[in-house]
Amino acid sequence: MRKLLKMTAAAIVVMPSSLFAQEIIDLTIASSHPTVIPWVGMMQTHFMAKTDEILAETGDYEINWNEAFGGTLYKANATLSSVEEGITDVGWVFSMLEPAKLPLSQLSSYAPFSTANPKVMLTVMQDLMENNEALREEWEQYNLKVLGLTGTDMYDIYTKEPIESIEDINGMKISAPGVLGTWLRGTGANAVDGALTTFYTDIQTGVSDGVLTLALGAKPAKLYEVAPYLNRFDAAVAFSGAIAINRDVWDTLPEEVQDAMLEAGKYYTDAHGTQLLEGHEQALLDMVELGKDQNPPVTLVEMPADQREAWVALLPDLAGEWAESQGPAAQEMLSAYMQGLRDAGETPVRDWDKQ
Repeated sequence: MRKLLKMTAAAIVVMPSSLFAQEIIDLTIASSHPTVIPWVGMMQTHFMAKTDEILAETGDYEINWNEAFGGTLYKANATLSSVEEGITDVGWVFSMLEPAKLPLSQLSSYAPFSTANPKVMLTVMQDLMENNEALREEWEQYNLKVLGLTGTDMYDIYTKEPIESIEDINGMKISAPGVLGTWLRGTGANAVDGALTTFYTDIQTGVSDGVLTLALGAKPAKLYEVAPYLNRFDAAVAFSGAIAINRDVWDTLPEEVQDAMLEAGKYYTDAHGTQLLEGHEQALLDMVELGKDQNPPVTLVEMPADQREAWVALLPDLAGEWAESQGPAAQEMLSAYMQGLRDAGETPVRDWDKQ
């Protein structure tokens, strides 16, 4: 009898771990762009994978991800509303295409040529997202919880015909995403609104003569096939959006899952910044190699530094106009952003906060 009681007691000690089954949480994660676009692919390889890794440490929760990348649920013009309305639980919100709803989030786009370092830019924007109430509220008012930030590598101008200077785009139709069309003001070029998912067709069909775009997006989108002249200006990097989760869904998640997603979001942001910084140069070289046998062959045109400065000089006071239209919160953000870049060792080509 004593032996039986000891065996029973031992069984009770080990039983609790088997009594509590792992909770499976179903979540849909989506994007307007395909996973060949680096920051979308990293939603899988970094954000999702890191969340899973953290949750596996205790084994209490597991997320069953329902993946809907590549525009299967919504297109680029509906990224915010689709997360807000719960069409997807988690999604990439393309803030550049939401200037009316997310005006403060356009800050870096209205202060171009301030930095060519995406990692520094994302660090400064992360600090603003965490500590600037106006910016945070701008997202949260749409039933969103921001998890990780996305940015761009450097922007250049890709054209169907060769150019030798910024003056040569005068009269051209240049596709650009959302507010980045403002970077063409003063150049004489006509901005055509679009996104990576539309640029190829726009150029191919003559809607535009070229595109203002970034190498890490242009390569997988094969834009070099229709715009073979890669005119390298190293214009700037910009904040482009965020991985966000529907707030109603967020509030239902256990604290352990929330903490895991927040940590994974920061991991994603940091890794994404590094990948942007390191991948830009290689993407340009890859496009030259991939398009060497086409007619005309892909050509990387290194614009002289004075052409970059000439482009900046042509621009009106973009940041000042933006800040004035948005009020005191925007001016405060502009000052904090520019000073954050300087504190990180950056030297803006134009001091937008001191105009």
